[in-house]
Amino acid sequence: MATLRWLTGLLIVGTLASCVTRTADSSDIVGTASSPSQDVTVPEPSDLGSQFVSELIANATDAVLEERRAACSQDSSLVVDLGYAMYRGQHNKTIGLNSWKGIRYAAPPTGNLRWLPPKGLPPKKKAPVTNATAFGPMCPQSLSSIPGAVYTPGNEDCLFLNVYAPPNATGLPVLVWIHGGGYGQGGGTQDMSDIINANNRGFIAVTIQYRLGAFGWLSSSEVKSRGAVNAGLLDQAFALGRVKSHICLFGGDPTQVTIAGVSAGGGSVMYHDIAVKGGLGTLLFRRSIASSPYLPFQYVHDDALPTARYYAFSRAAGCPDNGNVFDCLVGKDTDTLQQASFNVTQSSPYSYWGFWPLTDGPLVGHNANEGPLFVPPTLKTESDLIDWLSGAEFPNLTGTQINTILAANPNNVTTDLARGPLFKTTGLSGAPITAVQVSQIANGQQQRANNIYAEATFACPAYWLASAYSGGCSGRGRRAWLYQYSVPFAFHQTDVAAFLGPNTPNQGADLVVAWPTWDDETGLGFLNLNQTGGVSYVMPLPWGANVTQFADPGLRNAFTIASAETWEGGRKARCDVYLGLAASIPV
Repeated sequence: MATLRWLTGLLIVGTLASCVTRTADSSDIVGTASSPSQDVTVPEPSDLGSQFVSELIANATDAVLEERRAACSQDSSLVVDLGYAMYRGQHNKTIGLNSWKGIRYAAPPTGNLRWLPPKGLPPKKKAPVTNATAFGPMCPQSLSSIPGAVYTPGNEDCLFLNVYAPPNATGLPVLVWIHGGGYGQGGGTQDMSDIINANNRGFIAVTIQYRLGAFGWLSSSEVKSRGAVNAGLLDQAFALGRVKSHICLFGGDPTQVTIAGVSAGGGSVMYHDIAVKGGLGTLLFRRSIASSPYLPFQYVHDDALPTARYYAFSRAAGCPDNGNVFDCLVGKDTDTLQQASFNVTQSSPYSYWGFWPLTDGPLVGHNANEGPLFVPPTLKTESDLIDWLSGAEFPNLTGTQINTILAANPNNVTTDLARGPLFKTTGLSGAPITAVQVSQIANGQQQRANNIYAEATFACPAYWLASAYSGGCSGRGRRAWLYQYSVPFAFHQTDVAAFLGPNTPNQGADLVVAWPTWDDETGLGFLNLNQTGGVSYVMPLPWGANVTQFADPGLRNAFTIASAETWEGGRKARCDVYLGLAASIPV
């Protein structure tokens, strides 16, 4: 088993940019970092989102006081009474764990509850016991805008969570997993048994689902006034509140909750870290793990682009494309709305989604090859690259600013896959020197684009997240750890199998991690997770390319501590370029 054993004792929190603070109202679950305190306050509620967060904080505070009086252990019958429903778990002899699947944590967000904050279910005494043996239905899906994407319907009634726990658990730490998928696809069906068993059954795991696509992230001034923007993040926060209130019944400690996620899940972790000036995390969780945190453009809720998407969605659903359309959308059938959400996403630039979190008034890490999954594979010349950068990736930047990015990522070679050889870099030296130039699957301007996307969207946000809670930035005893997952071919999300399992053939049996904290002042050291040795084999990638990977027998760890100052020809300097351009990028 290749599952990483790295959870115990980590204190990990984060924010969008190092030592940067900004204001936002409470409804958007976006704010600034602050010191831990149970005395969390939010602005006077001015809309439904603000009211929801205020009530969530009040309830979480009460839950903390109540849970401290309770014994956090399982009932031998595996029946849990949540106050509004009762569920019976099951024991799996093969994996040696108990599980409760398909636990409803909020009312169905359908009909008149669409685009509103999640709503709790009313108390119900002596509720019938439901056998919690099957996952709840997946939320409506919107695959990213790539050729051949297929419409996949889901179910709006999808606000469910799942719990995995060792038998007879008592007062164990809790890991809450937030799935990725670009805020448009995915679900809470990740099997958490491998990571629990690899960590000596020392914690409980919870997986959650939340509204996706237009159902979770529809935004405009009308949505703000009639409902709540960022409904998907409010779902996540509500689920965390449920965990805080009820995890004792499963044998978990509500004061020792870690939230974790990959890609959009990692991005969600960032948003929760900074929500309500850092206070929401203080109440609902203590640590966070953000893997490849996905940070798309941060528009204000009523900016031109989200507003245009709002009316494009309305038009696709058969409603007007201007004026007040909220009531029309609420009244539409689910199939019409799901198809409209899918269609708007498919009209987006290559590999983008149509909807994502917006602004309304940590163990962190990334992979070595994050970009290829998201960059159009047709960039040959510098002119192609510039057209993509200015038209899709950074549409608000001037020509001069685009040139600044090009200068930070030097490569004047035309893409030519026949030129070869294509091989991975050491990150530090040799030919080629940096991932700006070449990888196993690309060279020239294609690889230049792959690296720009990878660093600007995933790697640099991971650096900033670590910096925000280390050294001089935090000043409160907080610490962060940063890793790069480099086991070939380390494309987006391949590290998930390394720490959640099951392991893939190219992951050896003993990926055990120990490394120093990230420190903005004394050195930007991070752990490069790689392996060497083994037997080579060819692996086809999802977008058609083939790469060489290595499998047992013979795999062994090749872990090194590296510095962002010199890694890949100076990644830190390139990240500083993107940070310096932040004012010109939607934020």
